[in-house]
Amino acid sequence: MAHLVNTWTGLSSSIHLKAKSLQYKEQGTGLYSTFAVMQRLRLCTGTENKLSTLSDLEQQYRTLRKYYENCEVVMGNLEITSIDRSRDLTFLRSIREVTGYVLVALNQFDYLPLENLRIIRGTKLYEDRYSLAIFLNYRRDGNFGLRQLGLKNLTEILTGSVYVDQNKFLCHADTIHWQDIVRNPGTHPVVVPTNSSVTCQKCNRSCNGRCWGPKEDQCQTLTKTVCAEQCDDRCFGPYVSDCCHRECAGGCYGPKDTDCFACTNFNDSGACVTQCPQPFVYNPTTFQLEHNPRARYTYGAFCVKKCPHNYVVDHSSCVRACPSNKMEVEENRIKMCIPCTDICPKACDGIGTASLQDVQTVDSNNIDKFVNCTKINGNLVFLITGIKGDAYHKIEALDPEKLSVFRTVREITGYVNIQSWPDNMTDLSVFSNLATIGGRALY
Repeated sequence: MAHLVNTWTGLSSSIHLKAKSLQYKEQGTGLYSTFAVMQRLRLCTGTENKLSTLSDLEQQYRTLRKYYENCEVVMGNLEITSIDRSRDLTFLRSIREVTGYVLVALNQFDYLPLENLRIIRGTKLYEDRYSLAIFLNYRRDGNFGLRQLGLKNLTEILTGSVYVDQNKFLCHADTIHWQDIVRNPGTHPVVVPTNSSVTCQKCNRSCNGRCWGPKEDQCQTLTKTVCAEQCDDRCFGPYVSDCCHRECAGGCYGPKDTDCFACTNFNDSGACVTQCPQPFVYNPTTFQLEHNPRARYTYGAFCVKKCPHNYVVDHSSCVRACPSNKMEVEENRIKMCIPCTDICPKACDGIGTASLQDVQTVDSNNIDKFVNCTKINGNLVFLITGIKGDAYHKIEALDPEKLSVFRTVREITGYVNIQSWPDNMTDLSVFSNLATIGGRALY
């Protein structure tokens, strides 16, 4: 695998939503549990750093904890890399859903406590194919590393496949029926080493050979391959009457759309739906579209009454930035996208965003992308490798005169991070027309 190295992006933000408490049956163990799935749901922003890490491993751990402590839904990717064996990772137990991919690599701890993770959506894939990638989790000169995956509630991977390899001490990964978890296993093959559990403790006899660990409460829960053929996808038992609602993801504890462990498409106040309630509904009596008082905006896999403060409204969705043919306005304290009446102000991607997603800093290779920009959707970052040049990546030093392109910029929606600046420039006058730094993302 060609493991790419990206910059440390992804910034912590959260929003609270109200929903229902659900009861579920732990299939395979016969145990019942009750938990508030989304009593006050805490969402946090994921990262897109892949294998790049901070130079200080203490800071690496503190940053991981800051992002995900008390987090239930990761909006983006969950990346756990370069964490040593002595760290307390119990804060990861709160995570129930990841919208992007899960990457666990280059770590030395022995147990991954993602015990409540139910669904990985795979809206973004690692190496363009994997929703779950777990590799190289051991210390080469020692006898410790990852021994057990604490993923006992993981029952759904909507898009993408699984890569679990080169984990010297890992047990039981080859006993898992991954085809029961992966929605479309034929798209990309599942990569899991066989016979890796030969020297490990066997599964408890109640697990029928499928387990995440040797204990009775670590059996794998099957919710697809055990279903009656009449079921659309998931089930909570082997009979036709045990089929889950077609909008359920990961399984269910009953047949209704409110009985789902997670939603395939959208969660509307605890009910799984194909789409969120639209702004207008058709009245067959008056033959007119009328305002829908139950209208909701789509935000990830949720239907919300209003978008987070760092998002704008486009039609009935919460988006990070308006498309190129629209401009952002504010009406009744709601930021929204409307079609441009004339030539749109030129909005450009910021560092780490869209076309510059894999870029760490403004440099001589990308400076021309900011010509005539009036708005930066995202962040501006100036590092020494951009200003002085980067011989390793064959990037020349930046001509200070080129920085004048930023004189047209009036708004930056994210943050400005200046860690390096040309020696012959003693001020920031190139930003003399900058009026707004939105802070939708924070450094």
